[in-house]
Parts: sequence; structure tokens; C-alpha cells
Amino acid sequence: MKTRRWLLVLACCWLAGGMGVTDAGAQSYPAKPVRLIVPFVPGGSADFFGRLITSKLGESLGQQVLLDNRGGAGGTIGTETASRAAPDGYTLLLGTANTAMNVSLYGKRSVDPVKEFAAVSLLGAAPNILAVHPSLPVKTVKQLIALAKARPGQIYYASGGSGSTSHLATELFKTLSQTNLLHVPYKGTGPALTAVLSGEASVVIPPASVVLPHSQLGKLRALAIGSSARLETIPDMPTIAEAGVPGYEASQWYGVLVPAGTPRAVVDRLNRELVRIVQAPDLKAQLLKQVTTTY
Repeated sequence: MKTRRWLLVLACCWLAGGMGVTDAGAQSYPAKPVRLIVPFVPGGSADFFGRLITSKLGESLGQQVLLDNRGGAGGTIGTETASRAAPDGYTLLLGTANTAMNVSLYGKRSVDPVKEFAAVSLLGAAPNILAVHPSLPVKTVKQLIALAKARPGQIYYASGGSGSTSHLATELFKTLSQTNLLHVPYKGTGPALTAVLSGEASVVIPPASVVLPHSQLGKLRALAIGSSARLETIPDMPTIAEAGVPGYEASQWYGVLVPAGTPRAVVDRLNRELVRIVQAPDLKAQLLKQVTTTY
């Protein structure tokens, strides 16, 4: 669950992309619309991040950048679709922690990101937040643990699907807290969040960006954050580790990948544009409000 491991895999993916020389053909890139595949359904943090990037990247490239949601199987469907695209820079993939984790989760059925993709840029990261429906009679992590132990197997938690980061983040919580919450998988973070908002499930641990807007309105109760230390943007919110689960840490990262073999000059052009976009003060400020940091 450690972010460092996911970043290491992405770094390996970058090295696998090679360091070729500038391609003269890339000077005319892009000559048509570009597609960014987000391997998750609308409504989740990856979709939110992808929509921010496509609008800004389209302006920078002078071509429309279309967002293509291809959800399912923990991100493997969209990732496989991207891996089969022509390596010409016109199909991009929004990579996340699942891109790295799926190799272990699905084995031979999963795309190998190191072999089949070249990394363009790491964009940002967001810690997960442990949140509950307001009807659940708990206001702290310790109270949730106590209630879960008093009612083993009776409290439902929602996730974005088996093998998703919200699923694994909650399973890590269960293991370290020695509790028994009942898993209810949904087809993406958006539907999982909707389930908790409606009271269909009681607990969820998704990225902070999708929790905070609802917690600020009182529709969800955010108990603690999955980062290793408290954040300046929400200093009153404790980490899950300090709130009662020592050693706990869970975050999500976002980056852009292209099929292996994409011309180096195209990768470099995309890298320059994306780095400039995520470092722009307006976007950084917007993401910080969602407890998402940029690189």
C-alpha cells in the first residue's frame, strides 16, 4: 500500500521508455485530436483528475483532447485498450496506483506497465480518507474500530471494485485494526461513494478529492486521512495511523503513460506541456483544495 512502491514501478516504466533522439515528424504533432483513456467510470478521483488535465492539455497542444472512460476490472480494461493503441502519441492513459498493483493482483491477465508503456509524467498524488455515513454512531477511528469489533461482519464498506485502491485501502485497515467489515464492491469509486451517501453502505476509504466536498456539506463524516503526516490544508484531521491504526498509510497517484514505442520527441513534448500545466498556480491551487499535490 505504500506510495513509494507505486512510484518505483512508474519510475521503472519511465526508464523502459528509452531516451531516443528528437524525431523530425514530431514537430507537427499533434495533427488531430488526442484521446486520454481513464480506466475508471465517471465520478471518481481519476475521472476528476483526467477532466482537469484534458481541458488544459488541449489548450497547450492546440488540439482537442478527448476523455475516454473505460472502466472495469480495477482499471485493467482501459489499460489493456490503451496498450493496444498505435504508439503515435494520439492515445494516452491516465495511470494510477492500480496500473502498478494489477500486475500482482491479476497476474498474466494484466498488462505489464513496464514492458507495454512509456511514462510521460507523474502528475500528482492524493491520500485516501476514511469516511462514514453520518448515521453511523462514530466520530473517531477508535470508535469505529470498537463498533466494528462489537458488530463483526455487520458493517458494510463500499469500494470501487475488487482490487481497486479503495478496496485494498480498506482491507489494509481491517488487517491492521483486526476488524471484520463486510466488503460491497461497486463499478468504480463514484458508485461506491453514492452507496455510502445513500446509506446503502456505511464506510469508504477513497481518495480525498472525492470525499471532502461531501464531508464539508455534512453528507459524509470524514474521520481520518491516510497520509503519513497531517496536511496543512486540513490540519485538524488526524492521520489514520495516529488515530488508532499504527503503521497505516494509503494514497493514490496519477500520471500519464503512452504505448511503448511512442516517439521520444512526442513523449518529451507531452512531458513539457503536462509539467507546465500541473505547475501552473491556478491548477495547483485548485488541486490543493482537493488535498491533491502536484509534482
